[in-house]
Amino acid sequence: MGRNIHDIFVIGGGINGCGIARDAVGRGYSVALAEMNDFASGTSSGATKLIHGGLRYLEHYEFRLVRESLMEREILWAMAPHIIWPLRFVLPYHKGGIRPAWLIRLGLFLYDHLGGRKLLPPTAVLDMRHDPAGKPLKALFSKAFEYSDGWVDDARMVVLNARDAADKGALIMPRTKVVSARRENGLWHIETTDTLTGRNDSHQARMLVNAAGPWVDHVIRSAIGQNEAHHVRLVQGSHIVVKKKFDDVRAYFFQNPDNRIIFAIPYEGDFTLIGTTDRDYTADPRDVRISEEETVYLCNAASEYFKEPVRPEDIVWTYSAVRPLYDDGASKAQEATRDYVLKLEGEGDAAPLLNIFGGKLTTYRRLSEHALEKIGAAIGVKGAPWTAKSHLPGGDFPVRGYEAQVDKLRRRYSFLADPLARRLVRRYGTKAELLLGNASGIDDLGRLFGGDLYEAEVTYLVEHEWARHAEDVLWRRTKDGLRLSKEQAQSLEEYMAAMPAMAG
Repeated sequence: MGRNIHDIFVIGGGINGCGIARDAVGRGYSVALAEMNDFASGTSSGATKLIHGGLRYLEHYEFRLVRESLMEREILWAMAPHIIWPLRFVLPYHKGGIRPAWLIRLGLFLYDHLGGRKLLPPTAVLDMRHDPAGKPLKALFSKAFEYSDGWVDDARMVVLNARDAADKGALIMPRTKVVSARRENGLWHIETTDTLTGRNDSHQARMLVNAAGPWVDHVIRSAIGQNEAHHVRLVQGSHIVVKKKFDDVRAYFFQNPDNRIIFAIPYEGDFTLIGTTDRDYTADPRDVRISEEETVYLCNAASEYFKEPVRPEDIVWTYSAVRPLYDDGASKAQEATRDYVLKLEGEGDAAPLLNIFGGKLTTYRRLSEHALEKIGAAIGVKGAPWTAKSHLPGGDFPVRGYEAQVDKLRRRYSFLADPLARRLVRRYGTKAELLLGNASGIDDLGRLFGGDLYEAEVTYLVEHEWARHAEDVLWRRTKDGLRLSKEQAQSLEEYMAAMPAMAG
């Protein structure tokens, strides 16, 4: 006991929780955040990894969400040009297809003009008989529309928000479960348990923010004790990763006969990412796994377009996550709103509670700003909005400066192979030099665990980014799990088990 009283205590270390914590501490609030697992271990690392307006949301008339998302693309790209970059999407079309050409053209016209696009190139029409994008596709698709969106390393975006919040003074506590939260004398009294050590702690806060994602209703019911909480509609989205299906740097947007869409996206250099599915989910979000039905669906949907079919045996990795959408009563999972909803509770002298429902990667920064408006109204305003012109750690270089940053790193560390230099800049940006330190040769990076994952990178992730297990490194801080064998991953786990936890 005897803890300082925080202005804000945030439950949840996904993109919304970490984004709110970062924005709040940057305005001068004292902030604590608790995440029961690792950062981005739920929904925030299970996305299609796009920074996009959401072309298909136009069909559901979600114009405000699409406009806000479109406006955020270039803001986020400038904030984090190491982990976010532009991507062109090819939307193949044939006569008699799911949507008429005029409707696609109208949607893409709105997409080009709704959101203040400045740097991203506009829509184009492709002759697929001559454009390289037509090469891997069936001859049926002689025409395509091409448009711009963005790509993001989703889990890294989460941990970099957490890192920046901690650097600005927030108390950031991964692997810390909130077991109870009660109002008393105008404050929240919060009890937590460290899931690694079993240590119990007590905290006090003027305001509680529930950003627990799929567990938001569970937190309201179990930790806070309101038994009637049923606000969230859980929708499962699954993805498959296969060996590279095409050499083009562009991604594909495929329309399916059931009116759903999937993407096929160049992934981690040697692979293709295909997804997503949309289906209601009622089990524990912790147990979400791709189903056989979803696997078959994604393989069949992609095979409708590619000359060479996608087969289940081609799959090298799958991942699934549950999206916590606000339950708006939509009849189909794919029609449920992707917009976010912020609900403020607390009458009179009762300590306020802000529940966060829904949201998506692209709008996390604006969601955070809107949350800070609610927080300011509840406990007093501190500071002005600031994140639009900010940089996430490592992102302090020009928006189109990735190649120059790679060249700079290779000039300083001439022993780095080009693929490793590129990966380090993609993950860490200007922080790659901090990771490499005074290394003058490849041997100075220490033990090689597999692929091009060296001891120096693992040490950096433990010391600066709260990594504790091989899974944290291989599937969230990086995607080196695609390149390491089970034996190599186990060796990494054993090595990390002997390391002290350092990040703070």
